Amino acid sequence: MLLISVARRFFALVSILPILCLRPALANPEEEPPRYRVSFADASPEIDGRLDEPAWKEGPPLDLVHPWEQQTGPRTKTEARLLWDSACLYVGYECEDTDVVAHYEDRDDPVYEEDCVEIFINPNPEKTKHYYGLEMSANAVLYDYFYCFPDTILKKLDLNGVRLATEVRGTLNASGDTDEGWSLEAAIPFECFRDVTAGEGANGGSVVPDAGTVWRIQVNRWEGTDPDRSLSMWVPSGLDVPHPHVPDRFGFLVFEK
Repeated sequence: MLLISVARRFFALVSILPILCLRPALANPEEEPPRYRVSFADASPEIDGRLDEPAWKEGPPLDLVHPWEQQTGPRTKTEARLLWDSACLYVGYECEDTDVVAHYEDRDDPVYEEDCVEIFINPNPEKTKHYYGLEMSANAVLYDYFYCFPDTILKKLDLNGVRLATEVRGTLNASGDTDEGWSLEAAIPFECFRDVTAGEGANGGSVVPDAGTVWRIQVNRWEGTDPDRSLSMWVPSGLDVPHPHVPDRFGFLVFEK
């Protein structure tokens, strides 16, 4: 039990340490990160953990990649999609997984230690180093924060009104069988970002983006538990060790209507 406790504390520390000590290993550091054109949903999806509403078909798939060969964890497929309407940004994940593990039950538990997906959101790209983090487990538990990278993580931040739900295709926390995977849907109100977006667009004091507005995001997935884990990402962070927090490498999110 002592070894498990030490391992968890070590991983929690590593996940929030500044990455100044990590050596960049970008093949082409001048290459611009990709763009994702997020579609407007005329009919908002129901947040039930199943991406079966017609609205999700409007969002093009975003596939995550495994940049690090040294990882010993599973390397299964993850597909994400994003949508928006006049109230929320929506993100959905489809995760293949033969053993779904998520024990934590309370808000802001360290869900990054288990099967979870993440989205990092920077609604004001002029401030490259400031972004919101939402880490969401297969058990529909949210850990959220605001990161003033690389110095300060505001862990006590709670984004109001975020809704999420999951569906597990198998048996959660039962390693004796073979699962198929899990899916997650999240609705993130634009009101959550008021402190950094209000008054920025043509809508005056509105927190809702205008069509054509550009944010920056990163989408990740942690799969498995220590010591066999893997990190997959939309945009490779360019580091020589698995680590997701490199805001200069976030992709661009373009709102379309």
